[in-house]
Amino acid sequence: MTGSGGDPAESQPEGADEQRVQTVRGGTPLVGTVQVPGDKSVSHRALLLAALAEGTSTIAGLSNGDDVQRTLQAIAALGAEVGQDDGRVTVHGGRSRLHAPTAAIDMGNSGTGMRLLAGVAASLAGTTVLTGDASLSGRPMDRVARPLVQMGAQVVGNGERCVPPLTVSGGALQGIEYSPPMASAQVKGAILLAGIAAEGETVVYETVATRAHTEEMLAAAGAAITFQRVDGGRVVRVQKSSLRPGAFTVPGDPSQAAFWLVGGVIVPGSTVTVADVQLGIERLGFLGVLRRMGATIEMDETGNLTGSVTSYTCLLHGTVVEAAEIPSLDEVPILAVAAATALGSTRFRDMGELRVKESDRLAGTAELVRSFGVAADVEGDDLVVHGTGAPLRPAHIDAHGDHRMAMAAAVAGAACASSTGVTSIVGWETVATSYPAFADDLDRLTSSARERG
Repeated sequence: MTGSGGDPAESQPEGADEQRVQTVRGGTPLVGTVQVPGDKSVSHRALLLAALAEGTSTIAGLSNGDDVQRTLQAIAALGAEVGQDDGRVTVHGGRSRLHAPTAAIDMGNSGTGMRLLAGVAASLAGTTVLTGDASLSGRPMDRVARPLVQMGAQVVGNGERCVPPLTVSGGALQGIEYSPPMASAQVKGAILLAGIAAEGETVVYETVATRAHTEEMLAAAGAAITFQRVDGGRVVRVQKSSLRPGAFTVPGDPSQAAFWLVGGVIVPGSTVTVADVQLGIERLGFLGVLRRMGATIEMDETGNLTGSVTSYTCLLHGTVVEAAEIPSLDEVPILAVAAATALGSTRFRDMGELRVKESDRLAGTAELVRSFGVAADVEGDDLVVHGTGAPLRPAHIDAHGDHRMAMAAAVAGAACASSTGVTSIVGWETVATSYPAFADDLDRLTSSARERG
């Protein structure tokens, strides 16, 4: 593996616990067009809905990250017949095919996959055991266990937070009314996937509207489902339904696009376009934050809530970011990098949910910013980044098994001046969970700038 700008990665010791080191040298603009992997959230749901649908579905543009591959392997373990040919996935599904697996299903690092799959497993007779890697084995599953138990399933994990391994014993379910205590599209999705097999009506009340992929895709598959915005939230109602198969086309992932669009803003002399990206309203809160900070962002919708987004180098200033603007909080690490380059402080409010992501992203993001020479504080559930408008300095970063922290560090490294040294990121292998070609795309954008220069 080579580092961005031609710097080789550091040599690695042999062994199962080998960690890859990616190096990034700044001083070169990011110029060109990039196409990010298929939307991870849509990819998980497309596979699960295809497994539940009565017949044959096709999926184009599926994310090639390890997280989604785990869900693909999971539906095969549940009895769906899966084929892959020339980038297109075919799934022969249906309730009559599905059954509890004969062995535990390893979801790797995929919290989304585990939580959504728990909703499906709750509707299957028998017992499904879901395991994960060390990071996933520390993430709370009580948030999905509670509503699924109320619906009639048995869900058992370790400790009060019900951390994996997760054992789900499913069967006869009953619809419930439920208000998730946190903004979580994963919790909503698990309830709705169980709800289409439950007797009676299942209702989810969201006080903050999260990404609507599950309900929109269920509606397209013929489920008896309605959803409407209520103030800043959403109410979703679903009844027992049989799903019809379909042809899914997965658009580019906006949470992955955020890395390049921030890079286009903070790396001097850059212009970056991300093509064929999903433009759903709940997914673009980070663009509003960047614009409020002074960024120039252009968006060209091509249809079906898909289009291209372009960013240009701009001077940024501090702002206040509310958690409700970016309900999943996935873009906070890279927005914090943007805030580190800005003039003035940026406060990210009510970010406590970051503590239970792939790593403790609240503490980790503050440490990431500090490593690049900018002051940052965690005040309760708030993150405050004290930008001075000065250039970032190269850093040595440990990704701690978190793909978003690794990619945010790479963009920050690209924003450093070339004369100040090289940024190194330990644990780069974690990027394969969502964006295996990230380093290649970074090389291509910097190479394009060098060729034009």
